[in-house]
Amino acid sequence: MSTLLLGLRSLFHPVCPPSDLDRAKAWYSQVLGREPYFDEPFYVGFDVGGYELGLLPSDDPDDRPTCAWGVPDVDVAVAELVEAGATVHEEVREVGGGIRTAAVTDPLGTVLSLIENPHFEVQPPESPGPGR
Repeated sequence: MSTLLLGLRSLFHPVCPPSDLDRAKAWYSQVLGREPYFDEPFYVGFDVGGYELGLLPSDDPDDRPTCAWGVPDVDVAVAELVEAGATVHEEVREVGGGIRTAAVTDPLGTVLSLIENPHFEVQPPESPGPGR
């Protein structure tokens, strides 16, 4: 199981109300100096230094940003984590473009989000620094 988690991949920001998605997309495009690489009414994704910044429309004002760990195969990852004592929090689902997500709850009650993204390429750091 040591190669199960490939590293942090995505940070998902809820956009509430969902009608603000275009406004959020414009703001992040301006701040990041680039357009999203994935742009659909249900999700907008930016590549930021090899990490995903995802904008998710939400009707819940209490939604908070979440991060997801990359895995090579989300079905295998969920099965292995459940075998290790986790419980399924969100079933595996296709979210578009061949990207699949799921979430489990670890034995201590923490939700662990997972993402299998065939479009994700690990980018080498531009310079060594703290946390790299």
